[in-house]
Amino acid sequence: MATTTEKQAFEQSFHGEKAVWLRWDQYEAAVLPEVGANLIAFRDNSQDYRFLREPEEDEMAAFKANPGVHGIPVLFPPNRYEDGKFEWNGKAYSFPINEPSTGNHLHGFAHTAVWAVEDFGVTKTESYVVLSLAVDEKHDIYRFLPHRFTLRLRYALNETGLLQHVSVHNEGDEAMPCMIAFHTAINAPFAPNSSADDYTFTMTIGNRWEMSERMLPTGRFQALTSEEEAMRTTGINPFWSSMDNHYTVEPRNGRNEMRLTDSREKVTLVYDAGTGFKQWMIWNNNASKKFFCPEPQLNLVNAPNVDLPADEIGLVTLEPGGIWQQSSRLYVIKA
Repeated sequence: MATTTEKQAFEQSFHGEKAVWLRWDQYEAAVLPEVGANLIAFRDNSQDYRFLREPEEDEMAAFKANPGVHGIPVLFPPNRYEDGKFEWNGKAYSFPINEPSTGNHLHGFAHTAVWAVEDFGVTKTESYVVLSLAVDEKHDIYRFLPHRFTLRLRYALNETGLLQHVSVHNEGDEAMPCMIAFHTAINAPFAPNSSADDYTFTMTIGNRWEMSERMLPTGRFQALTSEEEAMRTTGINPFWSSMDNHYTVEPRNGRNEMRLTDSREKVTLVYDAGTGFKQWMIWNNNASKKFFCPEPQLNLVNAPNVDLPADEIGLVTLEPGGIWQQSSRLYVIKA
């Protein structure tokens, strides 16, 4: 443990919930191991920036009942699955239908599960925490995903910002589907004296998937609007329209990222999600002008039920003993 206040890793509650806190100079972050390992806060205290949507103390009960729209929830498997069912590799999977309006299963099981804290501390270069979710025959998740596997998250803070590393390790003796995403909730505004109108963003989107009335992909693409072209290039306000849209990833300059610029503060928040994620989902809570969710996603929505090549829809087969991993970053640069 650190002996200075500037560089620390320690356990302390977040509005009454068990949390591990990281500090490094002006940066601060908190993760909630018993609420899906949700990275619930990432802040620059020197500027009073709050980059992620955090629940207030009186919102904690509602947050824990639905922990998908604050912080950085882990979705495994992510997004919607038609009738809560799919077949993969000769095996039938059945999930509870938890979105009655569409008749689908939504967002998997990891974001509500209790994770273990494996380690936390401070080195010469960072403060860090490691969390894991180990599933085997004794775990509640096993009846829906009958595989032995471990999800592991490592968060670290240093002078460059926040680093996230995620891995999925298949510890069983048969192949398993690897489907994962993060429902990252970004504040806009994140600066206390700015308004939503001060913000523009870009994302490395490619094609837009056509979605059915049940919010499931048809397998076809839609033409991008002029506003969506601006999302790819010059930038546009994140609340230009109500969005619940799904896109392929088209990396630029070797990176897959969302950039959110505050024109008043003249700073840009960079969310470099990593090129291992093949899809972007974006949701802005009916253009609320408070927060939006640029969601890096490995697989297409409902991927096992979509008749397209696995490589096109990010449907990854994890062989016995196999590991899938990806690193992402959140950091700030001058605009």
